[in-house]
Amino acid sequence: MAATVQTKSNDVFADINTTPLIDVMLVLLTLLIITLPLQTNAIKLDTPRPSPATAPPPQVVLVDIQWDGTVEWNGTAVDRATLDAYLAHAAHQTPQPEIRIDADRLARYDAVALVLADAARLGGKHIAFNNIGSP
Repeated sequence: MAATVQTKSNDVFADINTTPLIDVMLVLLTLLIITLPLQTNAIKLDTPRPSPATAPPPQVVLVDIQWDGTVEWNGTAVDRATLDAYLAHAAHQTPQPEIRIDADRLARYDAVALVLADAARLGGKHIAFNNIGSP
């Protein structure tokens, strides 16, 4: 981009060639002019309106898994057969309650996986974790 010019007194005069810089500036200006109208166009969307008669929120069931593998259904300790009966009953309710599993941070993985597998096997569709690893 640099160019040198020699004057009559044999002095060297360095000058920069600005033609490539002007070309780049014109390309950028052209791109700006082309893309600017696209950003100002508004898109109208028809969003659904909430209906005034909304269904009540589903019941929430809290399943606690303690560090020693004890399982509690809404705060009451249950054995595995009782838990399976509760899960099967919850799976057949309409609407199905949300089953929130709250595992102690020291609970064994297989105890949590067993409860998850039982809930899925018995037809539970709304299973969530609640405060995993909280002290």
